[in-house]
Amino acid sequence: MQESPTRIVPVLPVRNAVLFPLLPMPLNVGREKSLQAIQEATSTDSMILILTQRAPQVDDPREDDLYRVGTLAKIIKVESKLDGGQNTIVQGLSRFRIRRFVQYAPCLKVEGETLEDRADPSRAAEVDALLRNVKTLAQKIVKLSPNIPAEASLFLGNLENPGNLADIVAAYLNIPVERKQDVLETMDVRDRLQEISRHLTKELEILELSHKIQSEVKGNIDKSQREYYRREQMKAIQKELGEREPGSEVDELREAIAKAKMPEQVEKVAFKELDRLERMNSSSPEYSVARTYLDWLIELPWAKETDDRLDLEQAEKILNEDHYDLEKVKKRILEYLAVRKLKKDMKGPILCFAGPPGVGKTSLGKSIARALGREFVRISLGGIRDEAEIRGHRRTYVGALPGRIIQGMKKASTSNPVFMLDEIDKVGTDFRGDPSSALLEVLDPEQNDSFSDHYLDVPFDLSKVMFITTANILDTIPAPLRDRMEVLSIPGYTEYEKLFIGTKYLVPEQIDEHGLTAEQIEIPDAAIRKVIRSYTKEAGVRNLKREIASVCRSVAKEVALGRTDKRVLDENEVTRILGPIKFFQDVAERTAVPGVATGLAWTPVGGDLLFIEATRMKGKGKVHLTGQLGEVMKESAYAALSFIRSNAARLGIDDEIFERTDFHIHVPAGSIPKDGPSAGVTILTAITSLLVDRPIDHETAMTGEITLRGAVLPIGGIKEKVLAAHRAGIRRVIIPEKNEKDLEDVPDELKKELRFYFVDRMEQVLDLAILKEPGTPGLQAGIPPRAEPPPPPGLPVSALA
Repeated sequence: MQESPTRIVPVLPVRNAVLFPLLPMPLNVGREKSLQAIQEATSTDSMILILTQRAPQVDDPREDDLYRVGTLAKIIKVESKLDGGQNTIVQGLSRFRIRRFVQYAPCLKVEGETLEDRADPSRAAEVDALLRNVKTLAQKIVKLSPNIPAEASLFLGNLENPGNLADIVAAYLNIPVERKQDVLETMDVRDRLQEISRHLTKELEILELSHKIQSEVKGNIDKSQREYYRREQMKAIQKELGEREPGSEVDELREAIAKAKMPEQVEKVAFKELDRLERMNSSSPEYSVARTYLDWLIELPWAKETDDRLDLEQAEKILNEDHYDLEKVKKRILEYLAVRKLKKDMKGPILCFAGPPGVGKTSLGKSIARALGREFVRISLGGIRDEAEIRGHRRTYVGALPGRIIQGMKKASTSNPVFMLDEIDKVGTDFRGDPSSALLEVLDPEQNDSFSDHYLDVPFDLSKVMFITTANILDTIPAPLRDRMEVLSIPGYTEYEKLFIGTKYLVPEQIDEHGLTAEQIEIPDAAIRKVIRSYTKEAGVRNLKREIASVCRSVAKEVALGRTDKRVLDENEVTRILGPIKFFQDVAERTAVPGVATGLAWTPVGGDLLFIEATRMKGKGKVHLTGQLGEVMKESAYAALSFIRSNAARLGIDDEIFERTDFHIHVPAGSIPKDGPSAGVTILTAITSLLVDRPIDHETAMTGEITLRGAVLPIGGIKEKVLAAHRAGIRRVIIPEKNEKDLEDVPDELKKELRFYFVDRMEQVLDLAILKEPGTPGLQAGIPPRAEPPPPPGLPVSALA
């Protein structure tokens, strides 16, 4: 090998590629140093060194990142791109070995020498044999490879220079970059041809194996086609002779369709699909789609129906065993059974249980199914945003399935289950459709006898299903959907009801779930009442269940450690186990000063107390409202202040005080948004209490909307608000006169413990709520004084004047 004199050339590093002499290479150049190298080369003799990177992920390669042998090339063409890069074509000339790096910026430059092929004359015959072998192998590969043109075989056959042949074949071989670099660095022609021969032999073996596999697959397909053709001929012959193949899959499906007792229209579709299936090849993708569709049609309960348990006394007993109170719901179920007993073909009702969390809405569905003797199916609609979840996907989609309604009916295996749609108020909407609109047909007794699922594409009768939905808030349910349901409100429980539920249901359940027995633990009523009053503040009993579980876990730990005596937990033990008290009845402390009134509010999770505070300071008559109040609540505050100003003389208030005083009205729990008109009465009472400097009775809570003329208008959520008042220790409740009828839903024990005052004027509210100075008959002349002692429940204040 002869070495040429050294020369300095710019370097163009490339990734995942090796350039061989005599071959062209297109390059997409974008790195700054590479662009500088091309500029440097084109400004002199257009000569550049193409070096391969050891690690392609390196953006700014240094000496150790580059191989020491590359290809000296000439730049043939350079085109600039819009993004600042360049499309470059280079032509390989000769091998080039680096001696040292002479420049790193703005581009890489190296000093090195060109290399020439080395051939041993004594091995000329061996080189010639290797040359012929490489040509033969390469021509075979060209013949087996569909992507290589046939002209390549002729081109390779005309090459006589062994070094050039090895370089060209190596450039197009499908081998790693590291192996190509090894070929580039091999100067001895014999060694290079030998290395290429090894790679070609391996490549040829792979291609021959691939060709063999392809031939076998083609032969199998041809065989399957022949079998299919012969099978069809056999079927035709059997049909002519009136015979069929015994025990075939099609016969089994035909028999199953007949047994399913589908409606005539559906059965016609099923047999049509079966005939189509019979003509298909079992290996066809359409075969499995059609078979799955027929399986769904067969397994649906078209004519299967469970007999209702129409014994009203037994049903009432089951409902009472599973749930305490909820008289309105139980009454509605028994009424349905009574009508069902008289009219067998009545359509199933659409009930909606609305109430705060933890009052037993979902578990009530299971009890209803048990009372009726029906199957129970529950699906959760919370967070569903795709209409296909209800109606299913069309069969044109891969992996299509029916919607949740049809899936639930298949799971029930009867046409008249109790079907619970849980959390219907949390159905969402997005670009995939509106699931609530799809529910309109499901929950309409006049339409659901022919419900159409996109997957089945045949009508299915849902009229015998008893649908039950649950919701925390009715406002988020679209009006057309809400109109189709019979809403049964389930408000919160009283303390007495919680105590009964805890004693009869929760304590035995948790004792059993924690592996304990009645001989190991006892939780008296006083301890349960302590948990209710001091550790829970809810409309339902879910948190009560958690706290009882905590108590049981503590005892279970002691039993597991070896304690054998029975644990009877008193109030102190419960406090020790559960930790510091979480809730206090601080109504008296918060309302001990003038300007603080106790209102009643409705929330999605039950009723709650609302403390409204009013204060004043020097100013010019401005009103400040804080506590994240909504527009309606702000308007109630302005209306209350206007009423007080217009009636200042009657209330004993100096009229000039409004000109030199600013008022600030605040509703605590400022992080929680609040709105609604029912706080008007409370706001007016708080401001009046502030101005007359007399506190409000801490045992009194109130609710109602006001007008500028002082009238008290009716509001909603009476039962929830009364329950909240009772939980907080309130003893006197002021409500609008027109809401008296709503007390029918309030439990009798609450009516015994609370005194209700029905008012239609704000003057009556002020007289009842604001404490009097000794000897003062009322706030001012013209306002009827409060009668003492307090009237019995249900007697209007106006009747005492």
